[in-house]
Amino acid sequence: MQRIYDFLRRHPTGVDTFWAVLLLGLTWLTIVAEASVEHGSAVTAAVMAVVLCTAVALRRRAPEKTLLLVTAAGVVQLAVNSSPTLANFAMLVVIYTVASGHTRWASRFALGAGLLAPALAQLRWPSPHQSLGGQALLTVFLTVPFVLAWVLGDSMRTRRAYWAQLEERAGRLEKEREQQARMAVVAERARIARELHDVVAHNVSVMVVQADGAAYVLDAAPDQAKQALETISGTGRQALAEMRRLLGVLRTEDGGEGGEYVPQPDVEQIGELIEQVRGAGLPVDYQVEGAPRSLPSGVELTAYRIVQEALTNTRKHGGPDAGASVRLTYFDDGLGLLVEDDGRGAQQELYESGGADGMGHGLIGMRERVGMVGGTLDAGPRPGGGFRISVLLPIKPGGA
Repeated sequence: MQRIYDFLRRHPTGVDTFWAVLLLGLTWLTIVAEASVEHGSAVTAAVMAVVLCTAVALRRRAPEKTLLLVTAAGVVQLAVNSSPTLANFAMLVVIYTVASGHTRWASRFALGAGLLAPALAQLRWPSPHQSLGGQALLTVFLTVPFVLAWVLGDSMRTRRAYWAQLEERAGRLEKEREQQARMAVVAERARIARELHDVVAHNVSVMVVQADGAAYVLDAAPDQAKQALETISGTGRQALAEMRRLLGVLRTEDGGEGGEYVPQPDVEQIGELIEQVRGAGLPVDYQVEGAPRSLPSGVELTAYRIVQEALTNTRKHGGPDAGASVRLTYFDDGLGLLVEDDGRGAQQELYESGGADGMGHGLIGMRERVGMVGGTLDAGPRPGGGFRISVLLPIKPGGA
């Protein structure tokens, strides 16, 4: 059934032609049955029927031209005294078609012609044995279908314009949403680049301090100098790994080049973060599994920001009675994060589009952060209700 409906929608002229042929056949049967047509010959009536039915077949391809064709056919009927037949129903069809279109002059012309046609027909072919009042009442009665056809067509035009406006607005909103998402990605990458830049700068500062210390105790305490050099070596490798992750990321200058660089949040500060969240009224269960150890600065910063954003989303979208749990797991080759809550969770379209912060940008930032360190992120509703975020961060630089 759907295929038939789609086929008919793709071939409107074919559908109109079918109804035109059907109307023409019924009109000719009526003419033949009457043997002759009052006030005109059967041949003239048959020709007028062909013209009117042709207008029905072509009404959607050339509505203004078919309106003029129907008008001309009506004038000819009046002139040659060819009384109306079933084919004159085409006038109603054409009036509806023109009124549903966007050509205003044609719509007004159709309304005027529809109001005038019944009166002219009564004057040309008055009903016998009927009073003047009866003829006036019949004229009003015959005018009603023409007015209804025009009103129905104009209502259809208004409805189509309304739906077209809604579609245009929806398309514009979709484009704006995509643009906002792209802008969020760019802004988040710039922010990540700044934070990683700060991490690298901090590592370089540590190297400088250790180098100065090693030079100071090189003669007096060679063991301390050796330990300082080992620290410089490890810190340098870590800084080099972070710099490699900065490649390809455009960083927006913010005038802070000459400021003092301080260490960014790390895994150890997640506990402090959770205490702050608990103090704000959100119950959080925090567990650490595995043996804690030193991690690359970028991984620690990413883990901290993921937990921070996830708990922020829980406070925003989880509801007043929501609770959360954070589990930090140290693997041999990676760091696992699991953040869950039992609240209402985010709407499905938000997390599918990349975020759940009210604008669809929260998870976009999370994915960008995780991607910067080569990790993976899985987010979505929990089977029992609430929301779940699972993250795996590789410890080795560049790990997949």
